Amino acid sequence: MTDTQDKVQEFLPTLYDINEIMKLLPHRPPFLLVDRVVALEPWKSLVAYKNVTINDDFFLGHFPGTPVMPGVLVLEAMAQTSMLLLNFSYQYHMDQAPDEVKELNNEQDLSGRIAYFASCDKVKFRRPVVPGDRLDLQASFVRFGGRLWKVTGKATVEGQRTAEAEMTATF
Repeated sequence: MTDTQDKVQEFLPTLYDINEIMKLLPHRPPFLLVDRVVALEPWKSLVAYKNVTINDDFFLGHFPGTPVMPGVLVLEAMAQTSMLLLNFSYQYHMDQAPDEVKELNNEQDLSGRIAYFASCDKVKFRRPVVPGDRLDLQASFVRFGGRLWKVTGKATVEGQRTAEAEMTATF
């Protein structure tokens, strides 16, 4: 491939189905909140989605008669999307990792380690998510390396922003 072909290939959508997602996330139904990855720019951003259906367990009690996806679960879906960004980048694109990530990995192998929420900042909920919606999720790295990794998350339905947050994870 030429350099131009390499660049074009780098930005084409990358599809990962639920089976690939479950290889890299420890979550399982009913708490697995990402159905498919539709685009990945390694070490930069990832786009995924969750199909929201009336069959999701949380609708049984939130709220009967007016089902709304709990905001904290929208936030969790954004966090899982962030972890997929890290895991897909780490597992399949380490050759493209920034130098600080390569150095960190040389000091302490990150493979197989679980990252945990450390903080959420600038969280905003803008629109309810209801059965029948496709919750589109985006995660982008702000800072990585060391013990804390910072990511921005956005959630939309039909182009309308439903939630956003800055999230920090630690290993």
